[in-house]
Amino acid sequence: MKTLSRDTFIEIFPFFRKAPDSLIEEILSTARYQAFLANTIVYTEGDSCSSIALLLSGEIRVYKIGENGREITLYEIGAGETCILNASCILSSKKYPAHALSTKGGKMMLIPSREFRGMVARYEDMRDFIFGLLSDRLTAVMALVEDVAFGRMDERLIDYIIEKSEDGILNATHQKIASDLGTSREVVSRLLKDFERKGKVILSRNSIQLKN
Repeated sequence: MKTLSRDTFIEIFPFFRKAPDSLIEEILSTARYQAFLANTIVYTEGDSCSSIALLLSGEIRVYKIGENGREITLYEIGAGETCILNASCILSSKKYPAHALSTKGGKMMLIPSREFRGMVARYEDMRDFIFGLLSDRLTAVMALVEDVAFGRMDERLIDYIIEKSEDGILNATHQKIASDLGTSREVVSRLLKDFERKGKVILSRNSIQLKN
Protein backbone atom coordinates (compact mmCIF):
# COMPACT_ATOMS: atom_id res chain seq x y z
CA MET A 1 0.00 0.00 0.00
CA LYS A 2 1.27 3.47 -0.89
CA THR A 3 1.90 6.07 1.79
CA LEU A 4 -1.24 7.98 2.72
CA SER A 5 -1.55 11.61 1.78
CA ARG A 6 -2.01 14.12 4.57
CA ASP A 7 -5.59 14.81 3.45
CA THR A 8 -6.52 11.12 3.46
CA PHE A 9 -4.99 10.64 6.91
CA ILE A 10 -6.94 13.61 8.30
CA GLU A 11 -10.14 12.30 6.71
CA ILE A 12 -9.73 9.00 8.58
CA PHE A 13 -8.33 10.57 11.77
CA PRO A 14 -10.10 13.96 12.03
CA PHE A 15 -8.77 14.37 15.58
CA PHE A 16 -5.42 15.40 14.05
CA ARG A 17 -6.93 18.11 11.85
CA LYS A 18 -5.29 20.86 13.94
CA ALA A 19 -2.12 18.93 14.76
CA PRO A 20 1.22 20.41 13.66
CA ASP A 21 2.45 19.38 10.23
CA SER A 22 5.61 17.96 11.80
CA LEU A 23 3.57 15.36 13.73
CA ILE A 24 1.54 14.34 10.68
CA GLU A 25 4.70 14.04 8.59
CA GLU A 26 6.38 11.94 11.27
CA ILE A 27 3.39 9.60 11.50
CA LEU A 28 3.23 9.15 7.73
CA SER A 29 6.98 8.74 7.25
CA THR A 30 7.54 6.19 10.04
CA ALA A 31 4.45 4.03 9.50
CA ARG A 32 4.30 0.83 7.52
CA TYR A 33 1.02 -0.50 6.20
CA GLN A 34 -0.60 -3.88 6.67
CA ALA A 35 -3.79 -5.38 5.30
CA PHE A 36 -5.68 -8.05 7.23
CA LEU A 37 -8.59 -10.39 6.61
CA ALA A 38 -11.58 -11.03 8.86
CA ASN A 39 -10.88 -13.48 11.70
CA THR A 40 -7.17 -12.63 11.80
CA ILE A 41 -5.49 -12.83 15.20
CA VAL A 42 -3.94 -9.41 15.86
CA TYR A 43 -2.75 -10.04 19.42
CA THR A 44 -2.94 -12.84 21.94
CA GLU A 45 -2.58 -12.30 25.68
CA GLY A 46 1.08 -12.07 26.66
CA ASP A 47 2.33 -10.76 23.30
CA SER A 48 4.91 -7.99 23.15
CA CYS A 49 3.90 -4.82 21.31
CA SER A 50 6.51 -3.78 18.76
CA SER A 51 4.29 -1.10 17.19
CA ILE A 52 1.10 0.89 17.66
CA ALA A 53 -1.66 0.12 15.17
CA LEU A 54 -3.79 2.95 13.77
CA LEU A 55 -6.83 1.46 12.06
CA LEU A 56 -7.56 2.75 8.56
CA SER A 57 -10.48 0.41 7.86
CA GLY A 58 -12.02 -2.80 9.16
CA GLU A 59 -12.90 -3.71 12.72
CA ILE A 60 -11.03 -5.39 15.58
CA ARG A 61 -12.56 -6.96 18.67
CA VAL A 62 -10.63 -6.86 21.95
CA TYR A 63 -11.66 -9.49 24.49
CA LYS A 64 -10.68 -11.60 27.49
CA ILE A 65 -11.00 -15.36 27.91
CA GLY A 66 -11.86 -16.77 31.33
CA GLU A 67 -10.54 -19.97 32.86
CA ASN A 68 -13.81 -21.64 31.87
CA GLY A 69 -13.19 -20.71 28.24
CA ARG A 70 -15.90 -18.07 28.06
CA GLU A 71 -15.13 -14.84 26.26
CA ILE A 72 -16.23 -11.30 27.03
CA THR A 73 -15.78 -8.38 24.66
CA LEU A 74 -14.04 -5.38 26.21
CA TYR A 75 -14.47 -3.08 23.22
CA GLU A 76 -14.26 -2.89 19.44
CA ILE A 77 -11.96 -0.70 17.36
CA GLY A 78 -12.97 0.91 14.08
CA ALA A 79 -11.41 3.17 11.46
CA GLY A 80 -9.79 6.28 12.92
CA GLU A 81 -9.02 4.61 16.24
CA THR A 82 -6.26 2.67 17.95
CA CYS A 83 -6.27 0.06 20.70
CA ILE A 84 -5.69 1.69 24.07
CA LEU A 85 -4.29 -1.58 25.44
CA ASN A 86 -1.81 -1.58 22.56
CA ALA A 87 -0.74 1.95 23.55
CA SER A 88 -0.59 1.03 27.24
CA CYS A 89 1.50 -2.03 26.42
CA ILE A 90 4.08 0.17 24.67
CA LEU A 91 4.12 3.05 27.15
CA SER A 92 4.40 0.75 30.19
CA SER A 93 6.74 -1.80 28.54
CA LYS A 94 4.38 -4.61 29.54
CA LYS A 95 2.80 -7.51 27.67
CA TYR A 96 -0.53 -7.24 25.88
CA PRO A 97 -3.17 -8.13 28.51
CA ALA A 98 -6.00 -9.41 26.28
CA HIS A 99 -6.79 -10.91 22.87
CA ALA A 100 -7.52 -8.98 19.67
CA LEU A 101 -9.20 -10.47 16.60
CA SER A 102 -10.35 -8.78 13.41
CA THR A 103 -14.09 -9.11 12.81
CA LYS A 104 -13.95 -7.29 9.47
CA GLY A 105 -11.03 -7.18 7.05
CA GLY A 106 -9.23 -3.90 6.54
CA LYS A 107 -5.94 -2.03 6.70
CA MET A 108 -3.83 -0.53 9.46
CA MET A 109 -0.77 1.65 9.73
CA LEU A 110 1.89 0.50 12.19
CA ILE A 111 4.19 2.96 13.96
CA PRO A 112 7.23 1.39 15.68
CA SER A 113 7.11 1.53 19.48
CA ARG A 114 10.19 3.73 19.85
CA GLU A 115 8.89 6.34 17.43
CA PHE A 116 5.44 6.24 19.04
CA ARG A 117 6.88 6.87 22.52
CA GLY A 118 8.79 9.82 21.09
CA MET A 119 5.63 11.29 19.57
CA VAL A 120 3.77 10.94 22.87
CA ALA A 121 6.64 12.67 24.70
CA ARG A 122 6.97 15.55 22.23
CA TYR A 123 3.46 16.23 20.93
CA GLU A 124 0.48 17.28 23.02
CA ASP A 125 -1.87 16.28 20.20
CA MET A 126 -0.69 12.67 20.32
CA ARG A 127 -1.09 12.62 24.10
CA ASP A 128 -4.60 14.06 23.82
CA PHE A 129 -5.51 11.47 21.17
CA ILE A 130 -4.38 8.58 23.38
CA PHE A 131 -5.83 9.97 26.62
CA GLY A 132 -9.14 10.75 24.91
CA LEU A 133 -9.44 7.15 23.74
CA LEU A 134 -8.40 5.96 27.20
CA SER A 135 -11.21 7.97 28.77
CA ASP A 136 -13.77 6.61 26.29
CA ARG A 137 -12.65 3.00 26.76
CA LEU A 138 -12.51 3.28 30.54
CA THR A 139 -16.06 4.61 30.60
CA ALA A 140 -17.22 1.77 28.35
CA VAL A 141 -15.46 -0.91 30.40
CA MET A 142 -16.88 0.52 33.64
CA ALA A 143 -20.36 0.29 32.11
CA LEU A 144 -19.59 -3.30 31.08
CA VAL A 145 -18.50 -4.21 34.62
CA GLU A 146 -21.68 -2.66 36.00
CA ASP A 147 -23.81 -4.59 33.52
CA VAL A 148 -22.07 -7.89 34.25
CA ALA A 149 -22.16 -7.40 38.02
CA PHE A 150 -25.61 -5.90 38.45
CA GLY A 151 -27.56 -6.18 35.20
CA ARG A 152 -30.13 -8.85 34.41
CA MET A 153 -29.06 -10.91 31.42
CA ASP A 154 -32.45 -10.71 29.70
CA GLU A 155 -32.34 -6.90 29.87
CA ARG A 156 -28.72 -6.82 28.69
CA LEU A 157 -29.58 -9.12 25.78
CA ILE A 158 -32.52 -7.09 24.51
CA ASP A 159 -30.49 -3.87 24.86
CA TYR A 160 -27.68 -5.52 22.88
CA ILE A 161 -30.06 -6.55 20.08
CA ILE A 162 -31.52 -3.04 19.86
CA GLU A 163 -28.07 -1.42 19.83
CA LYS A 164 -26.47 -3.76 17.28
CA SER A 165 -29.40 -4.27 14.90
CA GLU A 166 -29.83 -2.48 11.59
CA ASP A 167 -33.41 -1.78 10.50
CA GLY A 168 -34.56 -4.03 13.32
CA ILE A 169 -32.48 -7.03 12.22
CA LEU A 170 -29.35 -8.38 13.90
CA ASN A 171 -27.20 -10.81 11.93
CA ALA A 172 -25.08 -12.66 14.48
CA THR A 173 -24.60 -16.16 15.85
CA HIS A 174 -25.70 -17.01 19.37
CA GLN A 175 -22.03 -17.68 20.19
CA LYS A 176 -20.99 -14.20 19.01
CA ILE A 177 -23.68 -12.60 21.17
CA ALA A 178 -22.68 -14.74 24.16
CA SER A 179 -19.02 -13.77 23.76
CA ASP A 180 -19.89 -10.08 23.60
CA LEU A 181 -22.07 -10.33 26.71
CA GLY A 182 -19.75 -12.58 28.70
CA THR A 183 -22.17 -15.47 29.07
CA SER A 184 -22.73 -18.90 27.51
CA ARG A 185 -24.33 -19.70 24.16
CA GLU A 186 -26.90 -21.85 25.96
CA VAL A 187 -28.08 -18.90 28.07
CA VAL A 188 -28.42 -16.68 25.00
CA SER A 189 -30.32 -19.36 23.06
CA ARG A 190 -32.69 -19.96 25.99
CA LEU A 191 -33.44 -16.26 26.43
CA LEU A 192 -33.97 -15.75 22.69
CA LYS A 193 -36.44 -18.63 22.62
CA ASP A 194 -38.25 -17.01 25.52
CA PHE A 195 -38.30 -13.67 23.65
CA GLU A 196 -39.73 -15.46 20.61
CA ARG A 197 -42.49 -17.09 22.67
CA LYS A 198 -43.39 -13.67 24.08
CA GLY A 199 -43.54 -12.18 20.59
CA LYS A 200 -40.55 -9.85 21.03
CA VAL A 201 -38.39 -11.29 18.23
CA ILE A 202 -38.49 -13.55 15.19
CA LEU A 203 -35.61 -16.04 15.06
CA SER A 204 -34.01 -17.54 11.97
CA ARG A 205 -30.56 -18.95 11.25
CA ASN A 206 -27.95 -16.43 12.47
CA SER A 207 -30.58 -13.68 12.37
CA ILE A 208 -32.81 -11.98 14.94
CA GLN A 209 -35.61 -9.63 13.94
CA LEU A 210 -37.16 -7.28 16.46
CA LYS A 211 -40.95 -7.09 16.45
CA ASN A 212 -42.70 -3.79 17.04
